[in-house]
Amino acid sequence: MDQPFAITPTVAALVDADPHGPVARQFVPDAREHDFAPEELTDPIGDDRFSPVKGVVHRYKDRVLLKPLLSCPAYCRFCFRREMVGGEKTTLNARELDAAFDYIAAHDEIWEAILTGGDPFALSPRRLGAIVRRLDAIAHVEIIRIHTRVPVVDPNRVTATLVAALKCEKPVYVVLHCNHADEITAEARRACARLVDRGIPMLSQTVLLKGVNDDAATLEALFRALVRNRIKPYYLHHADLARGTSHFRTTIADGRALMAELRGRVSGLCQPTYVLDIPGGHGKVPVGPCYYDGSVVTDPHGRAHRYP
Repeated sequence: MDQPFAITPTVAALVDADPHGPVARQFVPDAREHDFAPEELTDPIGDDRFSPVKGVVHRYKDRVLLKPLLSCPAYCRFCFRREMVGGEKTTLNARELDAAFDYIAAHDEIWEAILTGGDPFALSPRRLGAIVRRLDAIAHVEIIRIHTRVPVVDPNRVTATLVAALKCEKPVYVVLHCNHADEITAEARRACARLVDRGIPMLSQTVLLKGVNDDAATLEALFRALVRNRIKPYYLHHADLARGTSHFRTTIADGRALMAELRGRVSGLCQPTYVLDIPGGHGKVPVGPCYYDGSVVTDPHGRAHRYP
């Protein structure tokens, strides 16, 4: 199916300000989305293969994805779940949620539960809070992580009521999807501050996108802006092989070169891990540059040094 189109007033204002800019490229449909490369997949990271019950993905032994909904306030044109989000039935019902919680409770190897989707922050604070409390009540789940784009695309959703709904005994981490410094508006900064000021640690994940952020200066500006707002850059994702997204993908060699350029140029606080989610569900691995070959180590300036 074609990916649904939706943007928020926040995103629309950024698009209007620069109709051909980095934010517009992420959210405005492009005719190239109908060009499917042979290597592209409907399920590029293998969600279906590792889904024992509806809404659950259990790819790694100690952690599990819980997808309570498959809708977002704004749809990214490069989304790796573009074939799944925005359909007719986008939210798990009570019976389906119970089955998901039963699965997590029955597997005591699960240490971390990750709420994703869709965007969990698109749920009402009441529903989101109920999910957090159910996870909090499972003894072996020690960490709750939430992946969201809402603080930058729809910051007014991050109300005091929503933040309060995240309060529980277990640590809750919020991972923000943000790809360009232009997304970090004054409203976005305030939304993130509401979370961090309540003691919720924030990390970020960024997708490396051709024509959006595939140069060192742009990534530097983004990562510095995130750290200024108390958000630790966590992952820089190589763009997945979702159908109709080849115009967004760089090469891994390009990504490595960018990471090498950033090494030494910005603080370690600003350095994410450059990762590839291996197609077919084989897991996420670092693919950044290597600085040591067994006898020679390369410094941040590209100079080689012997190491005993």
